[in-house]
Amino acid sequence: MASSSPALKRPPAHSPSMPMPAGGFNQRAAAIDLDRPVDAAAVIDAARRRGRGAISNASGRYEPAARIAFDDGWQALEELPPFRTSVAIDATRKIITRNDSPDISFDRSINPYRGCEHGCIYCYARPTHAFLGLSPGLDFETKLTIKPEAAKLLERELSDPKYSPRTIAMGTNTDPYQPLEKQHQITRRILEVLERFGHPVGIVTKSALVLRDLDILSRMARRNIAKVALSVTSLDPKLARTMEPRASTPARRLDALRQLSAAGVPTTVMVAPIVPAINDAEIERILDSAAAVGVQEAGYVLLRLPLEVRDLFREWLIANFPNRYRHVFKLVREMRGGKDYDSEFGKRMTGSGPIAWMIGRRFEASCDKLKLNRARTRLTAAHFSPPKRDATQLRLF
Repeated sequence: MASSSPALKRPPAHSPSMPMPAGGFNQRAAAIDLDRPVDAAAVIDAARRRGRGAISNASGRYEPAARIAFDDGWQALEELPPFRTSVAIDATRKIITRNDSPDISFDRSINPYRGCEHGCIYCYARPTHAFLGLSPGLDFETKLTIKPEAAKLLERELSDPKYSPRTIAMGTNTDPYQPLEKQHQITRRILEVLERFGHPVGIVTKSALVLRDLDILSRMARRNIAKVALSVTSLDPKLARTMEPRASTPARRLDALRQLSAAGVPTTVMVAPIVPAINDAEIERILDSAAAVGVQEAGYVLLRLPLEVRDLFREWLIANFPNRYRHVFKLVREMRGGKDYDSEFGKRMTGSGPIAWMIGRRFEASCDKLKLNRARTRLTAAHFSPPKRDATQLRLF
């Protein structure tokens, strides 16, 4: 059964091209009450969410009603099926997304998918599912949309005479090599277009599936128009599975870095995210393991808890580390100016305060010892060459 209760009103129509109001929509309190018990009515039975990351599936923050499953005495909940992955078609008419954030190194990106089956509990992209009227919880992992026309849209946008090439980032919101990619191959078709146009691309992933496209990536790397980063959150397979239930194992990610490096593809290991009192003790080990397989560059990102991610992460901590969740949030707040999250540019990735400073210095010292980041790969746009238009075709504008 389900009950409804008043929820936040839907905001004015918003699209990625519109500027976000200062502070974002429906900003949450600076810090949650750690003494507040988890809403048991919102938690989904463990058997139904087996292999998933989130514990609950609360309604999106813009929905007019919040629906919560409850047992009315007829044991109806026992008959509910497990959460299955469903796929819808995204009819977007543009594929390149622009941004002007001053603290990231790219101004454009491509996301072939919305939602991500990897199920990483800490994923900062979860709140975007609320724009679809879906939950940032289990819906984010199970109700996905694909962009099957992405390659055609990209070819059209790159062919625009006004287009000026700069590195396109992939994997900035959801993983381009999540399990759906094995069947739909949207990312591969995008890479084929980028290779044909001589356009630079940088990829971030948690999946060893990237090796499927080693043929394309190695050819692009020889022209200095491709690089790949793999995120390694933990070397402990059990912890990695708990944090990222459907991502590749740590061993497979390191092997992917080894094969990419051996093929001449510039590689980066991302120690991301660093979660205090959960995986921060592994910084040096992860960097050492990556350097041993040929990685030349490294980066890190501190845990980010925007909007619904905060509550989802708290539920996950209580379920998996019940004796540690208060300590984790205490450390998070010490690195976020007393709040659960600080979205200020320049601080959101690395935090502030003595603990964040110590993590940064440990990372830098380890990179220096392992001779990582001695040189940074700068991709070139010099090879960009869109196909010539048919001279017989009339132009309208």
